[in-house]
Amino acid sequence: MTDTFMRRALELARVPAATSPNPRVGAVLVTDGAVVGEGAHLGAGTPHAEAVALAAAGERARGATLYVTLEPCIHEGRMPPCAPAVVAAGVTHVVVAIEDPDSRVAGRGIAFLRDNGIEVTTGLLAASAAELNRAFLHQRRTGRPLITLKLASTLDGRLAAPDRSSRWITGEEARRFVHARRAEVDAVMVGVGTVVADDPQLTTREVSTDRQPVRIVVDASGRLPAWARVFDTGEVIVATTAEARSEAKVAWKDAGAEVMELPRAGRGVDLSALITSVSDRDWLEILCEGGAELATSLLKQDLVDRLELHHGPLTIGRGGPDIGDLGFNSMTEAQPWSLAHVDRLGDDVISVYDRKRV
Repeated sequence: MTDTFMRRALELARVPAATSPNPRVGAVLVTDGAVVGEGAHLGAGTPHAEAVALAAAGERARGATLYVTLEPCIHEGRMPPCAPAVVAAGVTHVVVAIEDPDSRVAGRGIAFLRDNGIEVTTGLLAASAAELNRAFLHQRRTGRPLITLKLASTLDGRLAAPDRSSRWITGEEARRFVHARRAEVDAVMVGVGTVVADDPQLTTREVSTDRQPVRIVVDASGRLPAWARVFDTGEVIVATTAEARSEAKVAWKDAGAEVMELPRAGRGVDLSALITSVSDRDWLEILCEGGAELATSLLKQDLVDRLELHHGPLTIGRGGPDIGDLGFNSMTEAQPWSLAHVDRLGDDVISVYDRKRV
């Protein structure tokens, strides 16, 4: 057994757009050291990776070893279950990177394979597979989407200039990366201040995909103009409160948005209530792109699961907005984070951290 074929399966699983609500899965069938079939799952309603690989291999699957990034499913969904298909194809050994925490699977797929005489090995490149499906694993274990807070800051920690503009802190490569990230997630969330200052589209326009994430604009008081470019393409949710002007809510609805009225928390929308309200939509990840007030509220309410920090090669100095008061008075109260990885894109550096929870 070698990790070469599991690495190939992981590579196949890294499709450029979201597979939500399903996981990202790649599969490779190997006989006598040669690949005889491979495949990836491309999204809900499309064949599973194992089925694609088995179809490509045909009779060559008999006696083969299957490398798959996630435990084969055993339940009937929009597509037939994979574990029985693997048995029927005559595969003799299955190498699984990680188990599927979905309550409909959760070890049952592996048990089914073993009960039918197939040797099963687990844990090969498990860390890489878990990182690939971090959002899926989180959603299946907690019942709510992974909340990723993306912040673009200058070298001296400012999220925008004194006039609240933030174009462009980072370079073209980092901006293309953000568009690719939007294609991976179910929704992009911003505060109304960001829309008023920059009028962003929040689309995946630099990525070859027709899929657009849902755009969520958080606006407690009704400042969001109905002519903003965020309304131009795709689905929009405006998260607001009862205190927002009724004419603003009518204008948002006329622009095609879903208006979600939520309780207040402090000076803004109760973000915990917002996340709870969308948790039944099978979303795997929400990418929060700021600005400073929204980021502060998310951190203060301890709702962020992952921090994605984009550092641009600029300095602004005093006056620009940054993260506000989180209510901590000492280092012992500070939120702990764990560094997941660091990447360089041109002159920008992207640091990713996971929230450490007890």
